[in-house]
Amino acid sequence: MSIATAPTVSPKARRRAIVAGSVGNFIEWYEFGIYGFFATIIASQFFSGGQQSGVEALIATYASFAISFFFRPVGAALFGRIGDRIGRKPTLIIVLIMMSVATALIGVLPTYASIGIAAPILLTLVRILQGLSAGGEFGGAVSVMTEFAPAGKRGIYGAWQSFTVALGLLAGAGTSALLATLLSEADLAAWGWRIAFLVALPLGAVALLLRLNLEETPAFQKVEQAKAAGAPAGADAAARADAAALADAPVIRAGAAETAKAIVVGIARLMGWSAAGYTFLVVIPSYLQSTLNASFQQALLATVFANLGFAAAILPAGWLSDRIGRRWVMLTGSLAILVLALPLLNLLQDPNSTVEVRSFAVIVAGFAVGLIAGPGPAMLAEMFPTTVRYTGLGLAYSISNAVFSGSAGLIITSLIAATGNIDVPAYYVMATCFVSAIAIATLKGDAHRKELRK
Repeated sequence: MSIATAPTVSPKARRRAIVAGSVGNFIEWYEFGIYGFFATIIASQFFSGGQQSGVEALIATYASFAISFFFRPVGAALFGRIGDRIGRKPTLIIVLIMMSVATALIGVLPTYASIGIAAPILLTLVRILQGLSAGGEFGGAVSVMTEFAPAGKRGIYGAWQSFTVALGLLAGAGTSALLATLLSEADLAAWGWRIAFLVALPLGAVALLLRLNLEETPAFQKVEQAKAAGAPAGADAAARADAAALADAPVIRAGAAETAKAIVVGIARLMGWSAAGYTFLVVIPSYLQSTLNASFQQALLATVFANLGFAAAILPAGWLSDRIGRRWVMLTGSLAILVLALPLLNLLQDPNSTVEVRSFAVIVAGFAVGLIAGPGPAMLAEMFPTTVRYTGLGLAYSISNAVFSGSAGLIITSLIAATGNIDVPAYYVMATCFVSAIAIATLKGDAHRKELRK
């Protein structure tokens, strides 16, 4: 028998991989959601010492938001390297603890009124810690889910990672809405917003228990078995061939040039998802409040509808991509956003639009993003071999998010302030989806039918 034969995987282990792999992602996006939803409050608490206007403080808040995203690639490289060397499970446990603690810390930080300029500095340092941990989360989580997936189901397995983005954002919106309903505006601004961040501690405890019971992935175990065996002299021909192929993989299949090229292509394929996702699902609340004078509750309601549309598309899109391929499903989503972004935004801006019409607009926007997000994780996993999968797909995703998600609020708010053009959000997502559509069109139509690269 070949020394690199993959271990038998039970249905229970596969289900555990989906839950344990996606639970950290849920916490990550819950936090990023509530940070976006409470952006105006955080701006006044941490970035306004009475010298800045509301818009200036909001821009500073989004700058801190963007900084944490730019540390994601650092986390992806650091923890990706660890995950590709010692395993997916221990690395995901480390990043989960970091993420949960950092999120809870925001809930206890003193404000500008208490400690002055040290307040935004401390907040930014905590956001950097979150960025590092979040950067190590995606690559490991997607590696776990796709490497545990049975043949022909990587799309639907990977889609659960994206689905928990929607669940995390919805949980953040729900928590924010509940606090806004139960508390007065004064209490919410003074201390109520902190509760949303402190919720990360019990969430993290549950997630940690799930990950402690997670098994190592079959693909990683297969690589480790081949390395340990080292093609012994007495091994049969098949065993020697397997070991030789795996030994050569880091040089031939996972060479630096090839990996770097795959990362660049991956970024191009993801940039529309990153930009549109954060614009429609997170930035819109502050945009509606600061630009269209909507109330906090109205902005949250719009976000909930957008995320419901997003969530509704993800799992069906992942399932469909297992049948017809990743390319056509993701291309449909990118082109839909390219065509519909401006008309949908104009519906939100129109003072004569009814609540039903505005709800429809944000649901459609979210649904289009979901068509890209559903197959996206599996598409990335299929671009890299096992020996660099954690690192490669983590870097592609984190760099795309750093540039096009983390900077979305900063870019949009700054451009609106500079130009007075309230259509900026639509132009931003249209430009990024145009580039993504071209890159997605280069996907091979049969990649979803092949085994993951060794």
